[in-house]
Amino acid sequence: MADDSVTIDRRAERGDPDRVGTRTAAGASPRAVADASPWARRLLVAGIVLAALNLRPAITALGPLLEEVREALAMNGTVAGLLTSAPALCFAVFGGAAPRLARRWGPAAVVLAGMAAVTAGLALRPLAGGTAWFLAASALALAGIAVGNVLMPVVVKRWFPDRIGPMTGLYSMALSVGTAAAAALTVPAVHALGGGWRLGLGMWALLGALALAAWVPVVRGARTRTAAPAGPGAGADAPGTGIRITRSVTAWSLGVFFGFQATAAYVVMGWLPQIFRDAGVPASTAGLLLAVTMGMSIPLSYVLPRIAARLGHQGPLVAVLACCGLGGYAGLWFAPAQGAWAWALLLGVSNCAFPLVLTMIGMRARTGAGVAKLSAFAQGTGYLIAVPGPLLVGALHQHTGGWHAPLALMAVLMTAQLAVGLVAGRDRCVEDGG
Repeated sequence: MADDSVTIDRRAERGDPDRVGTRTAAGASPRAVADASPWARRLLVAGIVLAALNLRPAITALGPLLEEVREALAMNGTVAGLLTSAPALCFAVFGGAAPRLARRWGPAAVVLAGMAAVTAGLALRPLAGGTAWFLAASALALAGIAVGNVLMPVVVKRWFPDRIGPMTGLYSMALSVGTAAAAALTVPAVHALGGGWRLGLGMWALLGALALAAWVPVVRGARTRTAAPAGPGAGADAPGTGIRITRSVTAWSLGVFFGFQATAAYVVMGWLPQIFRDAGVPASTAGLLLAVTMGMSIPLSYVLPRIAARLGHQGPLVAVLACCGLGGYAGLWFAPAQGAWAWALLLGVSNCAFPLVLTMIGMRARTGAGVAKLSAFAQGTGYLIAVPGPLLVGALHQHTGGWHAPLALMAVLMTAQLAVGLVAGRDRCVEDGG
């Protein structure tokens, strides 16, 4: 990875909200950053946005059509439950391979392959005649998403080392738009076009094809720029590849923080409408409240990373988001229907811990190789932690017949998220053993 030796010194330029100070390490080849043409950089920005748009439709487009899919494929409840937990499992399993693939082929080429897997999986899923093939196509799409999850922070670090905050914000905002669009537009599109669930799921492959079209020239340009002899520190043995990530307190704190915020997000997505409905809120209003919660992440996902990049310690942001989450849970406990809109807004703000942790991953390692390792470890660990959360909330609700026990559990986890987030927010790099 010839261009991974551009490193970050966050103490250099505190005055500019959009910059993280940069310096070039000895022997570095800064072609990817300094010598790229404006057209190439604009193309890469478009590629990042299109890739981010494709990282959730495979998941959120399925939910509104799950009942139709189950009936058409004679899918039992156990398999349907597996589908809801499969994303976190696939993200944890397949995401771990991304750093090794990136060292071998380069991050841009692996992101391109990931987009190809997403597109193929989305295109093949509607053609499935049985449950096994549907699961296989879904796994293919989720594997591509897992690779993109891990490597997008690496791409930002490598090509935009002085714009980590704004670019992470743009990427996070695009991811939120893709998430919300697939959930909101799939069923209306099916009705408008007169199709069935197969059309509703398959049409999102077109978005994947657009991402492929953008990343092909990016990969060609990256190969051209890295064809020149690389300086010391390039390639598979670049600084960062020898990090003992499992011995880093920073890496573990980021992984656990990622897991707690993902748990909160999955519980909100899966159970918030039911909490409101059980409190007497009409179904249509409950759906609108969830849309408001998810929609909060669109503007905040762009703003929050820019603020985080200005700070030496992201702990204050961690605390604000956690307090919003605790406030939302308290509201759902005491007056779920009366203050429904306020609780939806508070939980929407709290869910923006996701773009914050992505930004911190980019800031807690000095090199692209280090970010790749840290991203894979933090996301792999985090998604494994998040797997049982929604299932446990459902079990508590069924056992107790109410929502107080699940909300108490979520409040405890949010408190733990606050504690570990304060550690993750420290200005430390994994290369330093911190």
